[in-house]
Formats: sequence, structure tokens, C-alpha cells
Amino acid sequence: MTSLTEIAPGVLIAASSFALTTTTVVIGSARPDGCLLIDPGVTVAELTGLAAELAGRGLTPSVAWSTHPHWDHVLWSAEFGDAPRYAAPAAVTAAETGRDGILAGVQRDAPGHDLSLVGRLRPLDATAIPWHGPQARLIVHDGHAPGHGAVFLPGTGVLIAGDMCSDVEIPLLDTLAADPLGDYRTGLERLAAVPGVRQVIPGHGHAGDAAEFRRRLALDSAYLDAIAGGSPSRDPRLEGCADWLRVTHEEQVRYFQR
Repeated sequence: MTSLTEIAPGVLIAASSFALTTTTVVIGSARPDGCLLIDPGVTVAELTGLAAELAGRGLTPSVAWSTHPHWDHVLWSAEFGDAPRYAAPAAVTAAETGRDGILAGVQRDAPGHDLSLVGRLRPLDATAIPWHGPQARLIVHDGHAPGHGAVFLPGTGVLIAGDMCSDVEIPLLDTLAADPLGDYRTGLERLAAVPGVRQVIPGHGHAGDAAEFRRRLALDSAYLDAIAGGSPSRDPRLEGCADWLRVTHEEQVRYFQR
């Protein structure tokens, strides 16, 4: 994992060696030693290093948020302490019902975690995360996964988008849902409607400015239009991409052809 980098006042990010997974840390205000920890990941060594870096900065997680119920976004380490770990209600339900699959993913791709801590989330049905820090508004939808909850920090204009608005991944649809395309479009619409976005942080990839945020929204919409219409996608993120992403794209194309 890269070291934490401050991309906006009080907002720090680090990238994992696994699929460029992004960890986000938001520093508190009323309690400057507290922080909001979003999607910490991914390997055991990376979480250990993250805990040490937070401690070195005098920071202790006071609350945590998982953007969605996929295994690489519901990880935890005892070194972070016992802060409440929240997610949207639908995400918590999905994590509980799909626990076997989540644990299998952890053991396959990031072995060594304390499995008793994986996916132990509390449902939060609210418009913002309750904590003693900058306002952290929630934008919840079902695109990509049930209860996908992006976080917007209006004070800095930072949008933590979860697994959307990526510069390295195409839209990954939840093809087990009744309307995967509609769910994803709804998610994009809700993110696009957020006022004052100055930076976007994707779950996988690199942070981008306001212009890049709009470019990624347009790129995602164009990709959805292409596969829904049965036409070949010319998405640049498929050029020289990892094998698993190419395979997923081909599966999504076949899904809509059926």
C-alpha cells in the first residue's frame, strides 16, 4: 500500500497493491485525534501498515464506513480498535447472507485476515454518518451492489464514490439484481446530482478533479448504452486491461444479448 496522501484538507487516501483499491481517511474536527475510515484494505500487511501510519499521525478510527458488501470493502484489523463499522441496511443484509462468499474471496485473494472481523457491519439508515467530524453525506443506491453507499464531504467537495467513477474499471453490474442496468443508471444519476464535487475518489483507481469526475460519468453512461444496445464498446479502460476485467466485460455483453 502507498503511504497516505492528503488530497484535500483533512482527507487522505492510500492505494492497495490489490486492484488499486483505495482506502480513505477523513480527520475529525471536534476530536482531531479521531478519524473516519472508509474501505480499509486490502492485504494483512497493508492493514497493519495503515494502522501504524494512523497511530504515527496520532489518529484513531472513531467510526468506519463500508461503501458496499464486496469482500475487499468489508475488511478490518484489530489494530484499528473497536470503532462502529457502518454500511447501508441493504449492504449489511447482503454481507450477512453472502458471508460464505465474502470469506472465500478473502481467503483466495488476501489470506491471513482474522475472519471473525470480516464483514461485521452495523446498518445505518441515515442521510449522513454520525461522528464528530466534517459532514459526511450518504448517497445510497443499488448500482454495482445492494446498498452501495457513496460518501460526500461538502466542506471539501470530495466524493468517495465506492466502486463507480473509476479511471481503470468499466461499470461492473450486479447481474443477480432484477434490473442491473437500471440500478447502475440510478446510481450514476444520484452521483451526478451531487452539487459541488471538486474531487472524486473511486474504490479502485486514482482520484480525479471535477472535470475528470464528469468525464468518468459520461464514459460510464456511454459504456452502459453500448452493452445495452448490443454494440461493441470502445471504452478505453478495456485497452490492455487485466484478464479478469476483459472476461467480466464479455460476460456483461452476453448477459444483455440474452
